[in-house]
Amino acid sequence: MELVRGLHNLRPRHRGCVATIGNFDGVHAGHQAILKRLSAHSARMGLPGCVVIFEPQPREYFAPNAAPPRLTRLRDKLMLLQAEGVDRVLCVAFNRRLRELSAEEFVQQVLIDGLGVKHLEVGDDFRFGCDRSGDFAFLQGSGERHSFTVEAANTVAESGERISSTRLRQVLADGDFELAERLLGRPFSITGRVMYGQQLGRTLGAPTANVQLKRLHAPFKGVFRVSAVLDEAPHKGCHQGVANIGMRPTVKGDGQPHLEVHLLGFAGNLYGRHLTVIFHEKLRDEQRFDSLDALQAAITADIAAARAQWASDSNK
Repeated sequence: MELVRGLHNLRPRHRGCVATIGNFDGVHAGHQAILKRLSAHSARMGLPGCVVIFEPQPREYFAPNAAPPRLTRLRDKLMLLQAEGVDRVLCVAFNRRLRELSAEEFVQQVLIDGLGVKHLEVGDDFRFGCDRSGDFAFLQGSGERHSFTVEAANTVAESGERISSTRLRQVLADGDFELAERLLGRPFSITGRVMYGQQLGRTLGAPTANVQLKRLHAPFKGVFRVSAVLDEAPHKGCHQGVANIGMRPTVKGDGQPHLEVHLLGFAGNLYGRHLTVIFHEKLRDEQRFDSLDALQAAITADIAAARAQWASDSNK
């Protein structure tokens, strides 16, 4: 899969494609249905399939402190898009210049001059351009004038309710990882590089890996039963563990969300390695303890609860 970062890096060879546009946060089952349609049109027309995404995501640009938490950081999103068979991703900088483009200018500069789009797949609720003035009907009219076709992606539902990134965020916040897996078509996970932290866990008898979140906000908070894969190599096996994601209210922090993972029975150096943390079950909410002794007791209880559940699962 080819990544093109910015409209200025588009070349004449990039013209002529079938495309779709969106945040694709989570690359959930609804997104996957759009990507399957994209691949089908790509094969039928003999053209590469291109996904247009934005960095930062528009709501992060307009209101960074109020933007919804990301389900996938950019690196993971690109890997998931590649796994879905996407040929090319155009990552457009969402900045003042792009924000001020009218709908007509967006179509001309991005779709016509930049990509030479021959077919476009979008949701029927897709809006774009300055003040969100462009919609599906506008795209259809533009397609008739500029000789490209436009189709609306069908809504994908689970249990009678539309699958969306918004719904998935709520499901994760509720700790329903079984439903999240159905919405995603895979278990929910977070991948990041292990960095040096305060190294407090080892003094409490439970050394933890401090995993980079690279998100403005954590998608949920609490203590969870997890499994983890090192260096994105599932063939080497999963390690059982317990994870805390949140603001670490008992100890003085930096005001940023953190993901800390204790791998059961693991001995080794994790610094600098990538860790994919797969979430299975919420054990409890994150809470503030009056002392480190109370925190240590809670961690011990969390580990015991996770071990018991792993043992129960293995006996089923």
